[in-house]
Amino acid sequence: MIRKPILVISLFCCFWSCKKSAEESTTNNEFPVTEVSSKDVVADVYFVADIQSVRNVEIRARVNGYLKSILVDEGAAVKEGQTLFRIDEEEYQARLNSATADLKSAEAAMKTAQVELERVKLLVQKNVIANTELELAQAKIDQAKAQIDQAKANEVAAKVKLNNTGIRSPFDGVINRIPSKLGSLIQEGDLLTTISDISAMNVYFRVSETDYLKFVKSRADAFERLTKTDVELVLADGSVYPGKGRIEAIESEFEEGTGSLALRARFVNTDNLLRHGSSGRIKIKRSFPGALLVPQKSVMEIQDKDYVFTVDANNMVVMQSFVPLQRFQDYYIVRQGLEKGQRIIYEGVENLREGMIVRPLAISVDEAYKSLKQ
Repeated sequence: MIRKPILVISLFCCFWSCKKSAEESTTNNEFPVTEVSSKDVVADVYFVADIQSVRNVEIRARVNGYLKSILVDEGAAVKEGQTLFRIDEEEYQARLNSATADLKSAEAAMKTAQVELERVKLLVQKNVIANTELELAQAKIDQAKAQIDQAKANEVAAKVKLNNTGIRSPFDGVINRIPSKLGSLIQEGDLLTTISDISAMNVYFRVSETDYLKFVKSRADAFERLTKTDVELVLADGSVYPGKGRIEAIESEFEEGTGSLALRARFVNTDNLLRHGSSGRIKIKRSFPGALLVPQKSVMEIQDKDYVFTVDANNMVVMQSFVPLQRFQDYYIVRQGLEKGQRIIYEGVENLREGMIVRPLAISVDEAYKSLKQ
């Protein structure tokens, strides 16, 4: 008979304790809350870059033959006009000798024809032979002249062929890989190597049509200013190249597939640090008037999407996604998804869940900014 009242009292105490704990957990859910702020900022914008030497050309054979000499090594610096390779020239020397002999023979035939012409003229003057003989002698002169011209052309062609057995550097540069080995049979047009002029580098990067239009519409001389803008180059290891470059050219067409426009900046490569075909990122200062800012510590990333917890009028937290444009210091610049003045949980988002009621501890935008800077 005594157990029943004791059981009721125990259940009541348990219920009262649970209710009290729930109330305490609700009333103690105090989180710092700030607002999505708006501010004029100047941030670094990055673009994927393709680094190319100002001149990078293929060195190809212009004649057939065996590779007789390789006079440079891969990676060697060479001067304009320096001989890089030699192809066996014996055959081409023989062709030149033959062409020279043909020219001498044609010149001798010309002299014979001239002597014959003078003899025929004399006989015609004495009416010994008819004028047709004079015309025939003159025709032989013309034929001899044509043979001389042909022989000279053949000699020049033979000299060119012989000269092309020596392959020379077209400019100062650095030799790249040499695929052929000494003694290889080379065909006309075969690739011997490539050479790069790395005294300066062209760095190509692409901007979206939206970014391009925003810039050129910002002021009347924006296009002219764009082609004179100084930029920085961030290398593959994250370091910044010590020298600044300048945008020199803009393509005339947007790429159909991506809707982007290519720009070219030039960097002086005084220390030869940059190499043809390397990669990096172009860094440009860009103004964002009235940019919406969200502290990075307020953001939670789930499956490649970014979320914040907003606080409604009833102090209930709601998970809301947004699209960041880029980072700026300790903030995200918002592209879309949030509005100025929205209340968001400043920190501690890992302890929140959808639908929780919180006690907001207001933190002003200035306080949040100072906190992030510390």
